[in-house]
Amino acid sequence: MGWRLFFTRQQLPIPRSVNDPGAESEDLDRLPHTGKTPDGTPYLIDPSGRYDVRLNDFFTTELINAPPTTQAAYAYDLKRFLKFLWDNRSQRSWTDATPGDRDAYKHWRLLDPAGARVEATTWDREVATVNQFYRWAVVRGHAACNPFVQRLSRSRDPRRPRGQTPAESSHRGRVNDVAWLPPATYRRWRDIGVRGFDMAGLPDPAFRGRFASRNGAYCDLMIRTGLRLSEQTSLSVFEFPHPVAGTLNVRSWLPRSIAKGGSARHIYFPMSTLTEVWNYIAIERAEAIEMAQANGAYEQIRSPLIVANRLRPFVRIGGERVDAAKLTHDERRRTFIECREGLEPIALWINEDGLPSKPSAWQEVFKTANRRCVRREVPIRCHPHMLRHSFAVITLEQLWRGHIKELTPMSGPQRETYQRVFGDPLNWIRIRLGHRSIETTQIYLHTLSELEMETRVALVPDGWEPTVVEKRVDPDLSCADNCVV
Repeated sequence: MGWRLFFTRQQLPIPRSVNDPGAESEDLDRLPHTGKTPDGTPYLIDPSGRYDVRLNDFFTTELINAPPTTQAAYAYDLKRFLKFLWDNRSQRSWTDATPGDRDAYKHWRLLDPAGARVEATTWDREVATVNQFYRWAVVRGHAACNPFVQRLSRSRDPRRPRGQTPAESSHRGRVNDVAWLPPATYRRWRDIGVRGFDMAGLPDPAFRGRFASRNGAYCDLMIRTGLRLSEQTSLSVFEFPHPVAGTLNVRSWLPRSIAKGGSARHIYFPMSTLTEVWNYIAIERAEAIEMAQANGAYEQIRSPLIVANRLRPFVRIGGERVDAAKLTHDERRRTFIECREGLEPIALWINEDGLPSKPSAWQEVFKTANRRCVRREVPIRCHPHMLRHSFAVITLEQLWRGHIKELTPMSGPQRETYQRVFGDPLNWIRIRLGHRSIETTQIYLHTLSELEMETRVALVPDGWEPTVVEKRVDPDLSCADNCVV
């Protein structure tokens, strides 16, 4: 049967509907409940149907604190390498992999006509993933050697000792090549692929998608905030602000518990997007919750965490009071508000069955939208991280325009004062994205610098509602040094 990948599913019932892309199906297999393995943890089953404790300890120890999307990405990359060993290297065990196996795998992934011939950036990611696994396995005594040859890494800080890095990295990745969608292109992809409109911009009678308004609101929120897939999917109703009349944006706090690498930060929500999401909350979300309450779906949940007062959101875990903002991704999926009508998920984004959605479900929404665009002969493809890139490029262009407009009539001292008070546009983007280093964010500056000014004006029109702080001092500009990529 080959290597198989599953995800633990201990706390939520199986969705009844198969029509909603938000209803997951790939992770319905369950491990025996140990009480220690977090919900959604990946695990691999070998071709003989055996659960290898040594191998799967990698996910429950080394990656235990990684975001669910990171764990899943590692699992898929590792499964691909293990499958290659089994299918193409005489059913070799992962514990016996050699540098020769790695050479053959590299040829198959990059050059073999029968292989995938992946991009250098994809290969570099796979090398980093499998290398980390084998470094861990060698230290634990599970594998005799690391099949990926190591070399001394270059250290930017001469005071720090040089570490090791896999010598197989291509170093040919397109580091400055950012895939992003201009506003008009994004709207076309969203309307046709997600909302089910026809080429004339009208509702297509042949469209059979469910929750189209919800899906459109989710995509709009992502391109307007730059949130990562795991971060946005784990938002609770307590972190989503209400519209405030007379303002361009409303600010809310992304807590450390769901921000990648603990990159807690302020997020700015444009008024139009806020209104759109609140419409989803009032209609589609409310209807799904009402149906789930009537069907008794929430009573099937094992070990739920209960918020008794939505004005003071906290739960009890092991007898200790835990604020809702500190709940992890998987804890949020089984946390509910006690209401007069019954239980209600704290999760902002739920599926048709009223259950909290997962990142994998939203990835399927994007794939479905792309397939619809293919059928309609619309040459646009999009994935969640592309919307994060789009937010960064579009917002950086808007910030620079406003920055230049304000600085032009000023004297030298006035410009220095303005810079100190309102900060640098690139640094503002860095904080919004949760990057630790400004060097990571500079990729978006490179993207803009390669475009002619006329092209930039055409691609980012003034009509696109800005997701930027209003003309006042932004307290974030002097903090958030603990952010990560």
